[in-house]
Amino acid sequence: MTLHTVIYDTDPGIDDAIALVFQALHPEIELAGITSVFGNASIATTTRNALYLAQRFAPGVPVARGAAAPLQCMAPEPLGWIHGDDGLGNIGLPEVDHAPLDSRPAHQFIAETVRARPGEITLLAVGPLTNLALALADDPGIAERVKEVVIMGGAFGIGGVLGNVTPAAEANIHCDPHAADLVFAAPWKVSIVGLDVTHETVMTTAYLASIRDRGGDAGRFVWDISRHYERFHSESDQATGIFAHDYSAAAYLVAPHLYETRGGPVRVVTEGIANGLTIQKPFGMQVDAPDWEGRPSCEVCVGVDAPGVLDLFDRMLCDQNA
Repeated sequence: MTLHTVIYDTDPGIDDAIALVFQALHPEIELAGITSVFGNASIATTTRNALYLAQRFAPGVPVARGAAAPLQCMAPEPLGWIHGDDGLGNIGLPEVDHAPLDSRPAHQFIAETVRARPGEITLLAVGPLTNLALALADDPGIAERVKEVVIMGGAFGIGGVLGNVTPAAEANIHCDPHAADLVFAAPWKVSIVGLDVTHETVMTTAYLASIRDRGGDAGRFVWDISRHYERFHSESDQATGIFAHDYSAAAYLVAPHLYETRGGPVRVVTEGIANGLTIQKPFGMQVDAPDWEGRPSCEVCVGVDAPGVLDLFDRMLCDQNA
């Protein structure tokens, strides 16, 4: 039974691909579209990867090409040392056949799909938020027609971590802080799954090997693309495994009971050495903060049942092959 009709806004990206596999297999998720955005790689690469992932795991789901650069600055350099030169772990991707792009740019696809299905669409955004900001700029009324916006991005210092690309900023928000600040200001329901919980949710080498051995084609794909990603984590964080960044946002969508959240408006620093820093004014904080006043509340994830989140992924990939 479909409970969540999703437009997946993504910059694939290894962890983006892992999250897409989960969504494609989950019986409560209907993928209404995939929209690409710059971020982990150039827009040409992320769009190509979105087409490949749709063809392999979600055939028939439309793909729309999105923004190539942030609202007010240059696009970042592709993160080949993290995600591979092809964005998917340098596994040697085949050519994409019979998977044409939707004729509309991503922001138009988002707005028109929301208009056509009011109250039904969840926007699951796991890259820079440029497409969502552009959709709002073109059609502000969609905010009242979106069911929910779930974002992987940001960090709020709950576990002492405020950033992963600078000491102050998480990568998706840092890529386009102006877009993020606009998205957090819109009158729609927003939930933010940031580093505070994704750094607590680690797919270890042993866990990934078990998924490989029991998860069929999808499990082998997750293992293959994660080899490059795991080497990066080992070198940069001394981790044995990978952080489940983008998958965590998909897990929150279908199992919010596995997370603890805190409400309050969120602002994004858009200049200076703290560019991309996300700051929430929690409900109950009795201080005068005019820059936060009058903005809608966002639900920020501040705690996670990490074993439960990992078990959810395991069951989705492996139970069908049992």
